[in-house]
Amino acid sequence: MDATGDREREGGARAGGREHAVWTRATLGRTGRPLDLLTARFDRHRYAPHAHEEFTIGVCVGGSEIIDYRGGRIHAGPGSIVVLSPGEMHTGGPATSDGYAYRALYAEVPLLTEGTWSVPHFRDAILDDPELAAALRLTHTELSACPDPLETESRIPWLLTALARRHSTAQPVCDTIPGADRIAATVRDRLADELLAPPSLADLATDLGLSRYQLLRAFRTSMGIPPYAWLAQHRVNRARGLLESGHRPAEAAALVGFADQAHLTRWFRRVLGVTPAAYRNSVQDVRP
Repeated sequence: MDATGDREREGGARAGGREHAVWTRATLGRTGRPLDLLTARFDRHRYAPHAHEEFTIGVCVGGSEIIDYRGGRIHAGPGSIVVLSPGEMHTGGPATSDGYAYRALYAEVPLLTEGTWSVPHFRDAILDDPELAAALRLTHTELSACPDPLETESRIPWLLTALARRHSTAQPVCDTIPGADRIAATVRDRLADELLAPPSLADLATDLGLSRYQLLRAFRTSMGIPPYAWLAQHRVNRARGLLESGHRPAEAAALVGFADQAHLTRWFRRVLGVTPAAYRNSVQDVRP
């Protein structure tokens, strides 16, 4: 799994017809660090030996891949999580003529240390954890489609902490966060007050004297959902009022801070079960 050179968007050879590599760049918070996401399929392309400065974390979603790593050869099949440490040479290529497909992200070291006492060391490069693999794949898919900064910052550190705590040698930090309800209320109020350009969780955590993981832990403990999901539902409720007053969905999306109408529609359907347009039409139909 590669992110070297010019990170070519169409991934080496396309002669097989199905080969592709698509890069998406997400941001951890409005002013945070970038995070690269790769969606790829290769039938014949093989990467030359190389290393990355970041952790490479991937999920094989089809076929089988062979990776030369740490003096040996490992095989990744569907559902496997692959973790390659920074600075370690490796290659990658299809194990069979059917090729392989994967989703990968490239995480700087601090992203894996927020919930542990030290930099994690992964003895095994191939991990069997179906629950975490499914969560990583879903998060990667949704962030690639709509790389919202607050959503990226709410989901990625949480999943990478789970990865480090479940499968590395690093010891976890304490999960008990005193005053979780107070912390969650403060974060919730700030997000609501700065609806159009919400602050980063890292900045909020610094203001509260916490790590970002501690803030996420406190918010989830108190509210039952991560910050981005709370803000999305708050925006849906605000958009609902705008639609009832006659605004078009695209207007409502912009006024409550969604990236575009598609972003509003995705969350509107999740929360209310209908599209914004259908909701607007239904409330107008019954208006006196």
